[in-house]
Amino acid sequence: MATHFNLHLVQTENAPAQSEAPAQRLRRERPPGARATVRTREHRWYRACKNAIDFVAAVLLAIPAGPLVALIALVVKVTSRGPAFYTQTRVGKNGRPFTIFKVRTMVDKCESLTGPRWSMPGDPRVTRVGWFLRTTHLDELPQLFNVLRGDMSLIGPRPERPEFVPELERALPAYRQRLLVRPGVTGLAQVQQQADTDLDSVRRKLAYDLYYIERVSPWLDLRLLFATAFYAVGISFPTVGKVARLPGVDQVERAMQPVVGDPFTARHRLSA
Repeated sequence: MATHFNLHLVQTENAPAQSEAPAQRLRRERPPGARATVRTREHRWYRACKNAIDFVAAVLLAIPAGPLVALIALVVKVTSRGPAFYTQTRVGKNGRPFTIFKVRTMVDKCESLTGPRWSMPGDPRVTRVGWFLRTTHLDELPQLFNVLRGDMSLIGPRPERPEFVPELERALPAYRQRLLVRPGVTGLAQVQQQADTDLDSVRRKLAYDLYYIERVSPWLDLRLLFATAFYAVGISFPTVGKVARLPGVDQVERAMQPVVGDPFTARHRLSA
């Protein structure tokens, strides 16, 4: 396996039909010994009103974020060629594609020659200002508009690009269970794990995502918002987890191993 995770992209027409509900596909293709879906726990009242809470919170956060986003956009515009913002298609709840909004952190039209690919450590496509915005996650602030539109939640799994999803689902059959909820601006995986670089890192993040889906609660979401604020100012991943009393990797791995499987099996499926 290469150090960086280079996916062989499957064309959209070869992917499973978008019209088929994720739950139906889970029952049809789940691996032996895996649960059909993650098990929801308590706080079902919170799940029912989470959309409304997200909307109100996004409105409140957008008020101070607006002037900051405008300033960031101006800095990006005067320091590099191209638009200050960019849009990209991502996969949302139940596999529905949506347009995500972000501040541009890379050179304009950076994938015109390489095609879709993940960023990697030391990526030369990232601008100087972009490195700062990525480190502080200020480039994510325009996603509050996605929350207001109902595309995203404040907290949930990171939304993936549709070009990568078919191969990830083939290697990790439980991957599609992330589509049972709306993706989030931040989340349990985002504040404790580095950006995806290979299949093992994707599998670890998947375990965190499904752990969150099973145990979502107002108290957990408050701790994740608290942890996100620490993470944005450069506090290390282990420290963030300890301060916010978030579950560690060992706890998450033990809880979700029956769902996500083991790294060897995932790598074998990808290379098959």
